[in-house]
Amino acid sequence: MKLIKLNATDSTNDYLKRLQLNADTENWTVVTALSQTAGKGQMGSVWISEEGKNLTMSILVRDAGILVQQIFSLNIAVSVAIIIVLEKMGIPNLAVKWPNDIMSGNKKIGGILIENTIKTNTEIISIIGIGLNVNQTNFQNLPKASSLSKIMKKEFDSQMLLKSIFDALQFTFLKLSSHEIGNLWNDYNRKLFKIGIPMPFEKPDGIRFMAIIEEVNVYGKLVLKLEDDSVKAFELKEIAMLY
Repeated sequence: MKLIKLNATDSTNDYLKRLQLNADTENWTVVTALSQTAGKGQMGSVWISEEGKNLTMSILVRDAGILVQQIFSLNIAVSVAIIIVLEKMGIPNLAVKWPNDIMSGNKKIGGILIENTIKTNTEIISIIGIGLNVNQTNFQNLPKASSLSKIMKKEFDSQMLLKSIFDALQFTFLKLSSHEIGNLWNDYNRKLFKIGIPMPFEKPDGIRFMAIIEEVNVYGKLVLKLEDDSVKAFELKEIAMLY
């Protein structure tokens, strides 16, 4: 593992995107920073983190050995890797809130942002951004957020956590290029937040409805069973879960 430690940057994803333009940048290069001035989340949201308290890291992965139509499998492999590590640490009630939020109970403790570039030869270059709330305990005005420290009542070594996640990622990415990819999907779907429970959802136009999460399909869409017993798959921008 080639590890680049920064005191501060705009975002580790953006830093690594600029770095990988150099063809000599080593595959599985990891960038981590004590502070991000423009940390990013899903759908253009901002990832806010206290300086030096949490783990913010990005990993460069060149050609994970999957087809373009399997690209959501990258999200699956990263989510499962993080769950594996946190389960070994004893973090309770772990789940993945579709598509990429890491939850403990009803609290968000981490998030994933994967940015892919598809080359003309169909090679996929991925920048995998991971943010985990580790030792931050102040979440004023963020009622749905928590951290490993707040949950477990002790502090954690972020660098040891980084190494554990890196090792787990290499383990799950090996499964991507083997016949075990189906097992990763099963693991992800088993850990889906609120799976099998009637939950309220909202569309962009404000219309709300009740539905039951059944799974995430191979295209990365959330499959819901609606009140009339019909089944429909939704993309991220089409619905939001209310919880």
